[in-house]
Amino acid sequence: MSQVDVTIMGQAYKLACKEGEQAALIQAAAYLDEKMCAFRDSAKIKGTDRIAVMAALTISAELLATKAPTGPFSEMSLVEIKKQMSQMEDVLDTALSAQETLF
Repeated sequence: MSQVDVTIMGQAYKLACKEGEQAALIQAAAYLDEKMCAFRDSAKIKGTDRIAVMAALTISAELLATKAPTGPFSEMSLVEIKKQMSQMEDVLDTALSAQETLF
């Protein structure tokens, strides 16, 4: 087992991984950082947890679109998936906006 240092949205993480998988983990962390920073920089989403959820949903949709030719996203283009993601983001904004006043 080895350890890899990565940075996601300016936060440093030390992650454990199997020998030989360091490069893949670093690449995955960089991709996640890119997605999360894009959501953060869009200024539409506030809060690290919400940014993480939207990045995870986006990455999941990308994965499903490439893995399952007969799955739930099989007949959708990437543009349509992004539109769906935007609609989910709006639902999350509405649902979570009341929680922002709690803190």
